[in-house]
Amino acid sequence: MVEKMESPAPTGNYERSNTFKVDTWFSQFRNGSNPWMARYVYGFMFLLANLMAWAVRDYGNSVLIEMNRLRGCDGAHDCLATEGVLRVSLGCFLFYFSMFLSTAGASKLNESRDTWQSGWWSAKIVLWIAFIIIPFLLPSAIIKLYGVVAHFGAGVFLLIQLISVISFITWVNDCCQSSKSERCQIHSMLIATAAYVVSLVGIIMMYIWYSPEPSCVINIFFITWTLVLLQLMTSVSLHPKVNAGILTPGLMGLYIVFICWFAIRSEPVAGNFCNRKAEASQHRDWLTVISFVIGVLAMVIATFSTGIDSKCFQKLQFKKDETESEDDVPYGYGFFHFVFATGAMYFAMLLIGWNTNHSMKKWTIDVGWTSTWVRIVNEWIAVCVYLWMLVAPIIWKSRQTTESIV
Repeated sequence: MVEKMESPAPTGNYERSNTFKVDTWFSQFRNGSNPWMARYVYGFMFLLANLMAWAVRDYGNSVLIEMNRLRGCDGAHDCLATEGVLRVSLGCFLFYFSMFLSTAGASKLNESRDTWQSGWWSAKIVLWIAFIIIPFLLPSAIIKLYGVVAHFGAGVFLLIQLISVISFITWVNDCCQSSKSERCQIHSMLIATAAYVVSLVGIIMMYIWYSPEPSCVINIFFITWTLVLLQLMTSVSLHPKVNAGILTPGLMGLYIVFICWFAIRSEPVAGNFCNRKAEASQHRDWLTVISFVIGVLAMVIATFSTGIDSKCFQKLQFKKDETESEDDVPYGYGFFHFVFATGAMYFAMLLIGWNTNHSMKKWTIDVGWTSTWVRIVNEWIAVCVYLWMLVAPIIWKSRQTTESIV
């Protein structure tokens, strides 16, 4: 009898898991009982905002011209396209930022903020539509101010995404090192070798495609410096005091080579004889459309995956890991919406080329010298953050040893 009294009825996540199995997706959506499904709804709403911003930029000129008679816009056609993107981005930002304010700090299931996160969809859809419409009623001065602020917000998003990627790479390396199985060690070595081979092949192909002549100094510098950074990360990782292996620098090498390629691809084609590969692709409309669709989907997926990765930032806090209970929320709601809010600023910058005075061609994304330099600086910051994560534990350990001796 005592044993039965000491064994309480299961609650929290257990009850919700049973509800997930019994209820259909539609009933879970209607009743707001599944926070995991809710994140896909928010991601779909974010995708709609991206497509809406693109449609306004490329095909909404006739509607925006009518607005120009009422509000005024310096720069006419190009300015209207840029402002249209920023207005949609502002509406998307306001929605997710309001969700961030209303869900930040939620820690337990079945509380009011958890219910608001997973339910009340009719109210949130109306709120989303209202926030999308309101920026189109604002004067151009406010939109231009938001365009300036969006540069910093997009930079915050890139930094969050960067930390998330490095945290994932470090997690993969820790899993391989913690396993004493020879099979796991062999797989780790094969993955690292393949990563280095692909990175070197990518660097060679970039030399062939994007620096056909010695006069392509800027592209040669970008590619060569990427190779130097790859060697630097490998040397630091293999240093006896660090001893982090070759898997993490290999995967990081893939990451920075990809960023370098993306940066060079962002260079404008007009008057740039060094970017012949991009110039050749301009003549194939289907490839341009496919590249644009992949770019938009990749942006949405990156925002979604970064938003649910709040635990990697909890590791940066100097606190001991607390044991999780069955009533804890499955992911950080506030962090999730904050990432989407900064992601709204990020997709605006991609669609206008990080320059409010820059005109973009149809079916293009993230093109312009400003975009190129943003990517290159992001690559350099990625290497600095990775090296700091390798060196920081050694520095802290040496300081603690010195203080204990003193």
